[in-house]
Amino acid sequence: MAPPNVLKFETEEHVAVALANYIADLSAKFIAANGSFSVVLSGGTLIDTMRKLVEPPYISSIDWSKWLIFYLDERVVPLDHPDCNHKLAFDGFLSKVAIPESNIYPIKEGLSPEEAADEYEQRLKHLVANKTLRTSPITGFPKFDLMLLGMGPDGHVASLFCWHFQRFEKEKWVTFILDSPKPPSERITFTFPLINSASEIAMVVTGEDAADAVKVALGPHASYGYPLPVQKVSPEGELTWFLDKAATSQLK
Repeated sequence: MAPPNVLKFETEEHVAVALANYIADLSAKFIAANGSFSVVLSGGTLIDTMRKLVEPPYISSIDWSKWLIFYLDERVVPLDHPDCNHKLAFDGFLSKVAIPESNIYPIKEGLSPEEAADEYEQRLKHLVANKTLRTSPITGFPKFDLMLLGMGPDGHVASLFCWHFQRFEKEKWVTFILDSPKPPSERITFTFPLINSASEIAMVVTGEDAADAVKVALGPHASYGYPLPVQKVSPEGELTWFLDKAATSQLK
């Protein structure tokens, strides 16, 4: 893959402005090329950093009807639970834009973590079969247009944690975890082969608590030692980091 595009901004507000412009440009590009725009959301602070999209000019200029929404990972809790990534996305973003409900793909409730992961993967396979989702000619995995990723202070992405075997999964599209070091402990998550089949990945990282992991991932000694999960993000297309000053405070 090409080297990542690392964008550094003075404040989180500047990150939010740049991220909205980046997403709007990609939306127009992929809708023009393919008739739809498949977007994968994650939890944490990402939804708040997307807040400019629900303001002018984007709220009225983006063709929301062509968006398809998926989740990078999800906590195995009811969809109205405060810990649910879908609830976070709905309250902060999806309820404010005109994306058809049928184009939004949350986890199915009432299943065990293993069942929920299998069910989500089967739904993705159905969407590939009916040509709603494109596939990577390299991996055969679904090729999402844009994945919006955050990063934990320990360098994890999705629910792929440093000392968990799920980060090494090669065959499954979606896997499950029963012992997340952060509660809730039961989750489902996209795997790295699926993540890295994406056309575009935005790594959105703000705040001082991420600075140490950013230093490991992007600093001069990034290739030393045991890689953090975030260092395994290597899309077929482009990887763009959106960082504020606090997140880069440990970089020389």
